[in-house]
Amino acid sequence: MSDTPSYSKLELDDRDVAWLTLERPDVHNAFDDSMIAELNAHLERLHEAARHGDVRAVVLGSEGKSFSAGADLNWMKRMVEYDVDDNLADSRKLAALMHGLDTLPCPTLCRVQGAAFGGAVGLAACCDIVIASEKAKFCLSEVKIGLSPAVISPYVQRALGERQARRYALTAEVMDAPTALALGLAHRVVEPETLDDAVTEMLDTLLAGSPQAQRATKALLAEVAREPDSKATREHTCRVISELRVSAEGQEGLASFFEKRRPAWTQGTARNDSDTTATERRS
Repeated sequence: MSDTPSYSKLELDDRDVAWLTLERPDVHNAFDDSMIAELNAHLERLHEAARHGDVRAVVLGSEGKSFSAGADLNWMKRMVEYDVDDNLADSRKLAALMHGLDTLPCPTLCRVQGAAFGGAVGLAACCDIVIASEKAKFCLSEVKIGLSPAVISPYVQRALGERQARRYALTAEVMDAPTALALGLAHRVVEPETLDDAVTEMLDTLLAGSPQAQRATKALLAEVAREPDSKATREHTCRVISELRVSAEGQEGLASFFEKRRPAWTQGTARNDSDTTATERRS
């Protein structure tokens, strides 16, 4: 048995939903190089599982009253002694975390129960859907300590838009949950006691969709965002819908619609314990 502490956990429930949870509530789920390495390993497994249809959705959450305070203070103290090359290596690992979360093939849902500061705003911005408690607060706090939200900036700016990203990255103002909702960082804000119900409700909505179509749509939207209106993009969109129409899931979806029945992928049959999975099963 390893003596190495674990700062996160990955579990799979009987609906093939993966729950990725930060587990450092004593330090407000602040992350350091060890947690980043753990999360990158989890994401590598999730990418493989999602590509093969073994994971339908991923929920990113944390334990305790805070979602995440961002960078761990002890880690930051160590960084003071790092040279440029050491800092560059560290930053690349964080960049891999953000990119890995952002590009997961399946839908991703972020559960924010409290404070999300610094890099934690990036984690939320990388998820497809963010559901936040009314107690949630978001802050790009880096400039207050002489730093920049550099690695997370592509994802945060995409979520907030350029004008709002400029304001909040330069001022380090705290966004309350309603502000985050109005600016597009959060998709829904609920009372704290109903947060888990709201997450379950959104999962029910996501799981009603075709897994194959969701993977294709997520990849398509990323491609369209890069080059919204070009001949290549238009041709790509035509090819995506054409291939989906003749696929097994596409045919099943159309048949179930005309036959007024639920499609096969909503039947919710649990996988056998003997099946190969990328994660532990969530109890």
